[in-house]
Amino acid sequence: PRANAEKEAEHIALLLATTQEEMGAYKYLEELWRKKQSDVLRFLLRVRAWEYRQLPKIYRCTKPTRTDKAHRLGYKAKEGYCVYRVAVRRGGRKRPNHKGMVFGKPKHQGINELKFKRNLQSVAEERIGRRAGNLRVLNSYWVNQDATYKFFEVILVDVQHKSIRVDPKINWLCNPVHKHRECRGLTSAGRKSRGFRKAGHRANNRIGGSSFAAWKRRNNLSLRRYR
Repeated sequence: PRANAEKEAEHIALLLATTQEEMGAYKYLEELWRKKQSDVLRFLLRVRAWEYRQLPKIYRCTKPTRTDKAHRLGYKAKEGYCVYRVAVRRGGRKRPNHKGMVFGKPKHQGINELKFKRNLQSVAEERIGRRAGNLRVLNSYWVNQDATYKFFEVILVDVQHKSIRVDPKINWLCNPVHKHRECRGLTSAGRKSRGFRKAGHRANNRIGGSSFAAWKRRNNLSLRRYR
């Protein structure tokens, strides 16, 4: 049994050595960010959350916090690309009625326990898209959160820059149909809230633009004048 145990240990050590040889720097970063409950990342996130709270809610970063994630989502460290960090308040959406008074039916009198349809990541993209109107939103990713805020970094592209316009991998974004794509649910976060993470027969409930659009069309009776 002892000899078998030693052989097993040698085999495991050999496997670890081969996997470590194959792993690049970005793979190490990816594995590190997957273990968010590890001591290293818990400490880093806590310190960074304090730093982010002192800065403006929309802040331009000199470089992405998660280099591996940013590059997976299309970021390049060259002219024409920039990264903004956006803080969005967590929680549901309270209805903005004066003193909570809704002058209507009891059905519509809810104020507090209402939830916003889209996710907070798409809200972050929309806010920076509105602030930086000359840039196009490419993608975004989560970087941190605390009790009050969620922090997202948004990758933006300057479509007027020559290095973007001549690059065949990104110049599709220069097409005018991609103006304010974050406001129309065309980014990854926007497609998620529309129900586009599903495929096959499970995607039948989003035919017509989104899951809500499909539900609305099937639950509304439309009696046209000339039919």
